[in-house]
Amino acid sequence: MQNQNHLLVPSRRRFLTLSGAALAAPFVITGPARAAGQVIVRTPGGAYDDIMRRHVYDPFTKETGIAVTPVAATVAKLLAMFKANNVELDVIDTGDGPLVTLERMGALAPIDYGSWKWTKPEDVGAEYRHETRVANFVYSTVLSYNKGTFPDGKYPKGWAEFWDAEKFPGPRMLADMASGQPDLEFALIADGVPRDKIYPIDIDRAFKSLSRIRPHIRKFWDTGALSAQMLSDQEVVLGSIWNGRLQTLIDKGAPLGLDWTENMIQVQALSVFKGSPNAANAQKLIDFMMQPEVQAKYSQDLQYGPTNQKAFDSIPAAHVERMPGGPNSKQLGFMRDVGWWESNRDKVNRTWSRWILG
Repeated sequence: MQNQNHLLVPSRRRFLTLSGAALAAPFVITGPARAAGQVIVRTPGGAYDDIMRRHVYDPFTKETGIAVTPVAATVAKLLAMFKANNVELDVIDTGDGPLVTLERMGALAPIDYGSWKWTKPEDVGAEYRHETRVANFVYSTVLSYNKGTFPDGKYPKGWAEFWDAEKFPGPRMLADMASGQPDLEFALIADGVPRDKIYPIDIDRAFKSLSRIRPHIRKFWDTGALSAQMLSDQEVVLGSIWNGRLQTLIDKGAPLGLDWTENMIQVQALSVFKGSPNAANAQKLIDFMMQPEVQAKYSQDLQYGPTNQKAFDSIPAAHVERMPGGPNSKQLGFMRDVGWWESNRDKVNRTWSRWILG
């Protein structure tokens, strides 16, 4: 199927930017589904639900008799539920940043790894397993380039060369704060900071580095859709972008390339709401979703990477090569430190607000 990663964008935004209208009605299921058991899942919605319905929800229901109902609730809705002691859903499927915030509020139950029967917890990468959340797929922010502008492999390889506008001229784009986070990590790498020394981020140094490249930035993108459009329309010839967005354009024949050098690996993750009405079923669904064969199917449809390392055995080698979190991506990239971001986001936001107006 055609990749439709743009429908995942809400899961990557800062939870405070997702404070749109909450769902008016509670998530209630009546009739036979309730009698057979149920589990209610917060998801990004759209095509994501279609993929999960095919590869996870329907097979899970067939296996267990437990009905799965996806709902596209904002994180603001989740916070309101918890504060009101009125939890109406069970599994939260979203970016790991909001889950860290919810975890720090005491809103999440531990993942019951000991009860898993379909998945071996040790098969899931240690960097993806946490007490109250477990990553279910991986995506990366990568360097993209226009092949017409940079033919014969003469494109910037890594962020130091991206910053070298004299050697590699042309309009560029980078992420806006409104996308979830600006590209501070890439700014530090461009300034000579090794990948394993990025965190804790030196905010002042990162913004000084951004100031050097800023005259060559046509626009800072705030959504995945905008980043893809700017590349597709050739408004920019270089930029940071989520790998799924870029791969979709490449698969459609756009003259674009992807460089994995210093890619930033990020995750989507699962948690169980503390006090959820169907907690046992929630734990079962997470266990089922983490199976290698199941992950192999939905990660390929999403054009992202699995977190169960055994899943790579069921994926064609050519596809593994272009997967975030795969051997190539891991060797050349680094994991985003979501804990640092959730502790420092407000400070970065204040600095960004001053800097962007300067």
